[in-house]
Amino acid sequence: MIENLQKYRFLRDYLPTPPKKRIVLITGARQTGKTTLARKVYSELNYLNLDAPENRQIVREIPSASWGSDVGIAVIDEAQKEPVVFEKIKYAFDAGDIDFQVLLGSSQIQLIKRIRESLAGRVFIYELWPLMMKELLINEGEKEVTPPLVDRLFSEDSLEEIFSRVPATMFDQDFAQRRAAEDHLLRWGGMPALLALEETERSKWLRDYEFTYLERDLADLARLNDLLPFRKMQKLTALRSANLLNYSELARDAGISTQTARNYLQYLQISYQVILLQPYYRNLTSSVVKTPKVYWLDVGLLRTLTGFEGEVSGAIYETMVVGELFKWMRTTQKNGELYFYRTRSGLEVDLLLQTPSGVTGMEIKAREQVFPSDATSLKKLAGALKDQWRGGIIIYRGNRIFKMGELQIWAVPSWRLFS
Repeated sequence: MIENLQKYRFLRDYLPTPPKKRIVLITGARQTGKTTLARKVYSELNYLNLDAPENRQIVREIPSASWGSDVGIAVIDEAQKEPVVFEKIKYAFDAGDIDFQVLLGSSQIQLIKRIRESLAGRVFIYELWPLMMKELLINEGEKEVTPPLVDRLFSEDSLEEIFSRVPATMFDQDFAQRRAAEDHLLRWGGMPALLALEETERSKWLRDYEFTYLERDLADLARLNDLLPFRKMQKLTALRSANLLNYSELARDAGISTQTARNYLQYLQISYQVILLQPYYRNLTSSVVKTPKVYWLDVGLLRTLTGFEGEVSGAIYETMVVGELFKWMRTTQKNGELYFYRTRSGLEVDLLLQTPSGVTGMEIKAREQVFPSDATSLKKLAGALKDQWRGGIIIYRGNRIFKMGELQIWAVPSWRLFS
């Protein structure tokens, strides 16, 4: 029910359009749909793809003073492939020859370098991530598009107002569609190209993506002569998704130095493959763990790297939940910060969302039932945070939204929160 369809992308709601005076950069991992989105949103603009060598040659030969007349207001794809384009856009933009331009690219480090050198202070940056659960449910062209329930966590509403005003359960087709979207994310991840493929082809596509990433993105990032150590590090990192990041242990297992391990992790972050979740900075009860946790952003790629094809594990489910919240927050540019909390005495909360309305604690359980003991850590955290406590959520795989006693702690199915 979700295959073979073009999906609505929420980022389009935030992209500026002419006549605003803007230079827009849309970036993100390869194959997340940047070109498709840009050509839909900016269908009336010229389109120039610098992946083609002949187009790069043409761009090099265009005088800066002629950029406005020869290229004009345009979408420039793979902009980092031709560095001179940034200087020419700067000249035309500052001279008033163009007042709008869209740049696309996957190589974040090259793009940011060029922007800092030529377009600092002029560019508005937008990130396109793999498909979110809600996007899997919305076909391109649908007139009524509503945000997922998680969006309300960034409002001033209390958790009581958010969760008591929606149906406690769902049935029939609505239930089936939302669960199918979650199951797709937990098995295949959110790469748009997979929707048009048969299941037998999806595994091959994901394996090929891994090689393409290594050959193209890593070549842009690090110019490594030997990819084997990085490939090993990549797989070891995927195996540790949803766990504390220990650089020394990772370096030892990969057979590289600790500094090289740090560099490789940075490459994975820059190319949108992993995110690092930082520990909550306040010492609320006892000495806190200061090591970040690592999450592989796309579950489909995580499964491919680790070779894990079995049922959903706790680590995979937590990875999906953290990824969905992170993608929504970054796509919609919400005012919030994500943390986890762990003390050396054993108190642990999987996820903390800090917004101007306070701190919401979240426990993530990869099962269809919740128990009173699941709220123990959230209650302790509520006591420590006092007035800053907004409430707690136990995210699980069941079917009911319900309140678990006092302190505004709610059990909420993940497929309801993100769809």
